Amino acid sequence: MIKKILLIFCVAATVFPLAADASASYPNSPKKVRAAKETAMNTITVEAARAHIGFLASDCLYGRKTGSDWASVAAAYIESMLRQYGISPLGSSYSHPFDVTMRLRERNDSVRVAMKNVLGMIEGRNPDEYVVVGAHFDHLGVGAEVDGDSIYNGADDNASGVSAVLQIARAFAESGIQPERNVIFAFWDGEEAGLYGSRHFVSTCAFLDKIKAYLNFDMIGRNNKPDRPRHTVYFYSDTKPAFGEWLRHDIAEYGLRLEPDYRPSDKSIGGSDNVSFARKDIPIIWYHTDGHPDYHKPGDEALRINYDKVMNITRAAFLNLWNLANAEEY
Repeated sequence: MIKKILLIFCVAATVFPLAADASASYPNSPKKVRAAKETAMNTITVEAARAHIGFLASDCLYGRKTGSDWASVAAAYIESMLRQYGISPLGSSYSHPFDVTMRLRERNDSVRVAMKNVLGMIEGRNPDEYVVVGAHFDHLGVGAEVDGDSIYNGADDNASGVSAVLQIARAFAESGIQPERNVIFAFWDGEEAGLYGSRHFVSTCAFLDKIKAYLNFDMIGRNNKPDRPRHTVYFYSDTKPAFGEWLRHDIAEYGLRLEPDYRPSDKSIGGSDNVSFARKDIPIIWYHTDGHPDYHKPGDEALRINYDKVMNITRAAFLNLWNLANAEEY
């Protein structure tokens, strides 16, 4: 069954055209860099968001439970996209496995669970500085039945965030501009069980002190406020006011259809993977659209996603990451 699913998504992946080499030489005049950035931003579309979220949150992945074969299918899909976009692996492989000992309350004992992060990178001109953009791909799997449905699809939580990182990776590759800093595209396992993937990364990363910032997505596709479909929560480190200024500027400059709730805060922001980085004093940005009635329920399905919002958040975050990767200081 799993082999059939892998074959299906590999065939489906051919709808995405191959990206240019991100390290290709490009005339770096300000005018041409701006044109390349805008062209790259416009590769971020509703259609691509539908394709990524539709696959990752489909019933055939059974909710992508942490450490399950179905989470591995999601990881393989992500890796196939990075390969197609021309994004290199971080190190010798896209797959970065690790084991976690988890306590099972229902059995009152512990079990060792194999997990894996998926990590790609575009090399920057400055080899000594990094920025990271990430989202978790695991969810809750199959659980208690609600209204006849027992698959916890996790379309908003967090196929929506994975779609954003994938589209941004493609946009950076399509730009043809080599960024000033190394850019890591991270897809975390184990978030639902306790931020395990991002915690493992920051605890083992040999260049942690060279990471300038981390940009996170977790749940970016629903309307917590039905009368305000453009409502978006924008968390960022209060030590970096430039992060708020960037988004205000880009919404006005590019006509992004977003109404952000700006929330500068300290390192205790929320319970997503940004916390792992903030605890290491790495500045963060986190896009979120608040909770909703289908949070951690089978009703979190692809048909309920606001795809226009996902696209606009992803474009805004692409521009954030462009600044994180290229601005001299912030």
